[in-house]
Amino acid sequence: MTWTLRKHLSMALVVATLVVAEVATAVAQPAGSSPAEQLRRDTEAIHALGVSGVQARVIAPDGRESVATSGTADLNTGRPVPSDGYFRMASTSKTLVATVVLQLEAEGRLSLHDTVDHWLPGVVRRNGNDGSRITIRQLLRHTSGIKDALPGYTTPEEYYQQRHTVYETEHLVDLAMAHKPDFRPGKGWKYSNTGYVLLDMIIRKATGHPAHQEIENRVLRPLGLDQTRWMGTSPTLPRPHAQAYQLFGPGSRVDVTDQIPVDHENLSWVTTTRDENLFLRALLDGRLLPARQLAKMKQTVPVSAEVQQLWPGGRYGLGLVERPLSCGGTYWSHEGGDGGYITLNGVTDDGRRSAVVSMSEARGDTLKHILEQENAGSALIDHALCARGPGAP
Repeated sequence: MTWTLRKHLSMALVVATLVVAEVATAVAQPAGSSPAEQLRRDTEAIHALGVSGVQARVIAPDGRESVATSGTADLNTGRPVPSDGYFRMASTSKTLVATVVLQLEAEGRLSLHDTVDHWLPGVVRRNGNDGSRITIRQLLRHTSGIKDALPGYTTPEEYYQQRHTVYETEHLVDLAMAHKPDFRPGKGWKYSNTGYVLLDMIIRKATGHPAHQEIENRVLRPLGLDQTRWMGTSPTLPRPHAQAYQLFGPGSRVDVTDQIPVDHENLSWVTTTRDENLFLRALLDGRLLPARQLAKMKQTVPVSAEVQQLWPGGRYGLGLVERPLSCGGTYWSHEGGDGGYITLNGVTDDGRRSAVVSMSEARGDTLKHILEQENAGSALIDHALCARGPGAP
């Protein structure tokens, strides 16, 4: 959820009190719609908001897939959105990182009670930051208090200036250390990309390999997810893919496809709706973690009041978000957004029904647009996971 929270929400909170009352909540699934028809309607509803391209995929308990697309992959050529197009995974990769950390815990190679200083002595220091008081569990859950200080762009000019800048991991941590903590460790909740930069560093220290290599060996290869790839400092994506657009304001829609993610170690993953579905299903049905570690991942805390606007009723576990379903119960997810691509996803508690929707435009100029896009994506996921009756995918 990098774009939504790092670049997008910071601006949105400034105007939250002015426009939040104008935003409607997601509507219930219309009676009589088949799940496949509802999926088509939901993708078209997202496109109707002004989002240039949308692709969605639902996988049913029996493995059947339903796919829907809407809009265009390229505003210049008008070519259609590919149903199997690549997009930047962004902060959904935090669930990959958390999975590896919990696998290492199951193997006895680290403990969630270990402090940051235990693995990275002296790295988290200055301005009240103290790595001897912050645990791995707190990094995973965003309760460390470490400032989210990753660079970002808020104007077209900043995008063109920064899009090919390569930041070293240590520099990203240093940017956070220039700030006081948001709260004492364990005494609040605030989304921190910097916390996951530190987790990447801990994985490397514990295994001798970079986090992306451990993710490849421990998660992607065993599941056969060959459409999920770490791109490093490459500013491009594999084909096919939709162009990614960012709306900075009226008349200021920019193609932001060409860029190097700020945290290229953690955020340079690309994937497809197929692979993202299969990963979440494997995680929740117990193929990636022992039952004890999966239970720990699902131990949640409330998110902040600001983020409740994006995830009503949402709670955060260890790299995994729990959200309520309109038909009862909850589902698990971790959305991602960066470089114009906004992706929401969800899987039922048993891992048997899942859905992913990827949008190739970030409408980030006002809180109203942010919440409209978020609500429409959330409605698609809710409708897909609550599907019942004949014709359910």
